[in-house]
Amino acid sequence: MTLLDEKRTPAGPAHSPEPPSRIASWLRDLGLGIRFAAGGGREGWVRTLLTAVGVGLGVALLLTASSVPHMLDARSARDQARSETKVSDSPDASAKKSDSTVLRTEASTEYHDRSITGFLMRADGRRPVVPPGLTAFPAPGEMVVSPALGKLLDSPANALLKERLPYKVTGTIADSGLRSPGELWFYAGSGTLTSATGGHRIAGYGNPGPTTPMPPMLIVLIIMICVVLLAPVAIFIATAVRFGGDRRDRRLAALRLVGTDIRMTRRIAAGEALFGSVLGLLIGLAVFLTGRQFVDYVEIWDVSAFPSDLAPDARLCALIALAVPLTAVVVTLAAMRSVVIEPLGVVRNSRGRKRRLWWRLLLPVAGLAVFGLTGKVDGYAPVNPYPVASGAVLVLVGLALLLPWLVEACVRRLRGGPVPWQLATRRLQLSSGAASRAVSGVTVAVAGAVALQMLFAAMNDDFNKITGQDPSRAQLYAASEIVRGDAALHSIKEFRATKGVIQVIGTVEAYATKPGTYTGDEIQPTTSFTIGDCATLREIARITTCRDGDTFVAHPKDKGQADWVDETARKGKVLEFDSYGRGKKLHWTLPADSRTVAARTDPYGEERSGILVTPGAINARILPGAQTISQIRYDEDVPDAAEYVRNTAARLDPGMRLVTINSVERNRQYASIQTGLQVGATATLLLIAASMLVSQLEQLRERKRLLSVLVAFGTRRVTLGWSVLWQTAIPVVIGLAVAVAGGLALGATLCWMIGKEVSGWFLFLPLVGAGAALIVLVTLLSLPPLWRMMRPDGLRSE
Repeated sequence: MTLLDEKRTPAGPAHSPEPPSRIASWLRDLGLGIRFAAGGGREGWVRTLLTAVGVGLGVALLLTASSVPHMLDARSARDQARSETKVSDSPDASAKKSDSTVLRTEASTEYHDRSITGFLMRADGRRPVVPPGLTAFPAPGEMVVSPALGKLLDSPANALLKERLPYKVTGTIADSGLRSPGELWFYAGSGTLTSATGGHRIAGYGNPGPTTPMPPMLIVLIIMICVVLLAPVAIFIATAVRFGGDRRDRRLAALRLVGTDIRMTRRIAAGEALFGSVLGLLIGLAVFLTGRQFVDYVEIWDVSAFPSDLAPDARLCALIALAVPLTAVVVTLAAMRSVVIEPLGVVRNSRGRKRRLWWRLLLPVAGLAVFGLTGKVDGYAPVNPYPVASGAVLVLVGLALLLPWLVEACVRRLRGGPVPWQLATRRLQLSSGAASRAVSGVTVAVAGAVALQMLFAAMNDDFNKITGQDPSRAQLYAASEIVRGDAALHSIKEFRATKGVIQVIGTVEAYATKPGTYTGDEIQPTTSFTIGDCATLREIARITTCRDGDTFVAHPKDKGQADWVDETARKGKVLEFDSYGRGKKLHWTLPADSRTVAARTDPYGEERSGILVTPGAINARILPGAQTISQIRYDEDVPDAAEYVRNTAARLDPGMRLVTINSVERNRQYASIQTGLQVGATATLLLIAASMLVSQLEQLRERKRLLSVLVAFGTRRVTLGWSVLWQTAIPVVIGLAVAVAGGLALGATLCWMIGKEVSGWFLFLPLVGAGAALIVLVTLLSLPPLWRMMRPDGLRSE
């Protein structure tokens, strides 16, 4: 073999460079994209930060949403820990009295439409049980309050509340004794509370009793609320990772010029998106941790939380940490399929590749089909949340995917018009994707809100009960178990002397029974016994003539006198009043000349059939087991008239039960869910506004050089401002139309699913107005940066 042949002999395998593996090449290209994102100079960092801030806002809201289960559990645990453990419901509970038991009665009130919960307590011994959050039992005349109530009492503007709670504040309830930091709560010590004045004995705390199961309709509603509130967040994150796409594509074209292939450029772009999304995760975590420290100062719709309550579930945090970067990579790769990056430039949105409609329609149709296959929710059968959630997600995501096709199809047919209109339509015809993505979050949010409003309206009759109460006759109902002297007349006198009061219906009420011995399953005949003056009795029965000393027997208004028999209210016969173990039973004879009258519904919605007597017929002071009832009508034009009435009630009896008379009573679970929806919707709208503003600024930054060229050629700034407004308004109008159509279809399907009829087809009007107002607000906020960008020096380049 010659030397030349030796030199021509190829080198062995040990000396040849091995091609990198598939994983190694992926990691290399992703790392190169990360280097471009981190070291791309000022322009590169601006684009990366825009993406990171957009993703960070979404991540912060996702972390907050993942904290909701823990927050609800923590609130419920603190609420259960302070619930009482009763010894006996009987007034005669002295046999179970011990050194640690406590007599307690509720003394809750309202102040300027805010509920204040409180209790009067008296210790039975030297070691009374102490409620959670307290270090010592309050002495008589002393009060321990929540921090929020303490601030109210310290304010000179709340002198009426201070007068109502005339106790000395000696301490503050700790967080462990409160459901939320904004809760108004107090415990006051009493030296006069007895079982005869409404006190009941408790042995400890932490026994809430059985919980009421949630109806399936409310479960469906909660699932829909979660989907509607979180779907726009996911769409916003997917939109944020595409910020600055034009500049990125031009940079990738330069890479193609130096030898990279198509696949490599896509992996580099994925690396840039991965870096921005990971940075967004860190920003979102920082925003969440920082905002959590101030969450106790925020109260939305009377809902607040302690910082410790916002603790995200570890599994959900891991899912967010994996899903957000993965979403960024997938969205970037999917977006680049519609872009042809060549060494000499970028070909985008070519006419040969139009958006396809068929697969975009499949998602909403599939979502509605899922609801149809799931069937109706009936009775208290358990509800499978996954079909409901997946069906709603398919419909809402399908609407978001349908929007770009509709915008492109509509703007393609727009011609002519003023200069701002032509500039806007031409921009949309050339590139409508960015505008569609900016509006997709609003579309999904409005569509979901329309469906939820229809669902709420359909459920309204089930969870809002007509009480039969008449607020036009009285606005407040007061009940006290203290009957001293002429209690009814005394209450009438005090309430009538209260500022703003127009009329008072005051009675003393008890139960009378038929004397005798009853054994086995026999039920002792019982009837109601009401004492009131003539003016009061006329409010609860059809009485023509009346004077003090008269007695009446009232039959139900829907039954005639001949059809009604009351075995207890026998004229000329003896009645018996039970003393409940506190003395001898009282016997009283119903006069034989008592007149029979028809009962009348009182303002509280109750019908007082039974025995009605005036104060001259019986001494109310000796009537055992009685309570004083007052129904008060006040002048709503008098400032704080209701607060003056509540102060009078607290002075007469601190434990007096005072409730507002309403014609409609709302279910508490239903009301709490509606409050949660309002809180979540507020946060989602703020996020959407922020996302649209960031997206608008990013689009303006991309067009900075174009705007400078137009200004240099003499285009007026007002013209460009109107063009930006029209460029935003056109996709918004189309998006709102899609949202209304999709929301109505989804809402009607959900109403069918729970077996209800649609009661409001035009509930979308306020929501459409809110969406349009949001767009106008974002456009106005983007005008100052637009004005700064419209300068000829924007043509300067380095």
